[in-house]
Amino acid sequence: MERRMIAPCFMDDTLECLRRHGVDAGPLLAQVGLPPVITGPVPAEQYGALWHAVAQVMDDEFFGEGARPMRAGSFALLCHAILSTVTLEHALRRALRFLRIVLDDPHGELVVEDGLAQIVLEDAGATRSAFAYRTFWIILHGVNCWLIGRRLPIRWVDFRCSAPPAGTDYRLFFGAPVRFDQPRTRLVFDAEYLKLPPIRDERALKHFLRHAPANILVRYRHDAGLSTAIRRRLQALDPSAWPGFETLAARMRIAAPTLRRRLKQEGQTYRSIKEDLRRTLAMEALAERGQNLAQLAVELGFSEPSAFHRAFRKWTGKSPAQFRRSASETGLAESGSLKKRTQLQES
Repeated sequence: MERRMIAPCFMDDTLECLRRHGVDAGPLLAQVGLPPVITGPVPAEQYGALWHAVAQVMDDEFFGEGARPMRAGSFALLCHAILSTVTLEHALRRALRFLRIVLDDPHGELVVEDGLAQIVLEDAGATRSAFAYRTFWIILHGVNCWLIGRRLPIRWVDFRCSAPPAGTDYRLFFGAPVRFDQPRTRLVFDAEYLKLPPIRDERALKHFLRHAPANILVRYRHDAGLSTAIRRRLQALDPSAWPGFETLAARMRIAAPTLRRRLKQEGQTYRSIKEDLRRTLAMEALAERGQNLAQLAVELGFSEPSAFHRAFRKWTGKSPAQFRRSASETGLAESGSLKKRTQLQES
């Protein structure tokens, strides 16, 4: 799907949310130039306009999904609140405090342990919808990606709630393993990114707010940019056949220093892309198949099983055997294969 388009499932979730809250979607759709029945992808700009229209009608930028309304204008104030921070960790903690005051629930806490940063969401009452939690992530993750000027690669996302009908699209949206019916709702990424400094100023914020929230829906998606083209090239090959960086640059007809610089602008390196793909392949192989670990290590391009074990423990905090048992207990195998997700993403 073209990266500036919003998947139909996103619209389905939004319209269902409006129905739950007794809001007539027809006039709002017409106001932003959308038909009364959505059957295909929607331009991000129109979805952003719809978000604004809903916020004005409901006086709630969180679609009525919080314990208290996120009054119109709260998003802009959130951006101003984090603009003076000195690191991403500082910004995240301040943003979470702001959203706690505004929404009450769901509210989040940043937990840093074992090299991972976990944004854990809590609810005082009943479990909320996947749409509510995803909206929280869109706001928080999108704003912080903008603040540091790069995408933060997500390790995995857990939801307390059950999978919605379009669960597969949730996995495509995050570009990472997604699990439902989990004990906690959390989004996980590498803790090393918490040290990154903000790069935005007041002038940049004014420009950002003129295009929000459409820009946070598409600008920092996992499928945006040059890194996606590299992933697709690597996915077509066995990991043991992945080329070196210089060879890759030559095949893409891009000078190696230029390729390195452009990947850095997207918050990526060639090494991080390869690690991300190896991690995904390893997690899915362990969850879906009873594969021999030594054989899997070879297939993933590791020189020996011990190197694979060290890498996997670094990725997940668990040994391959522990992860396999956990996946069997929690149903991670339901997340689908990388091949299936790739086919859907490119369709």
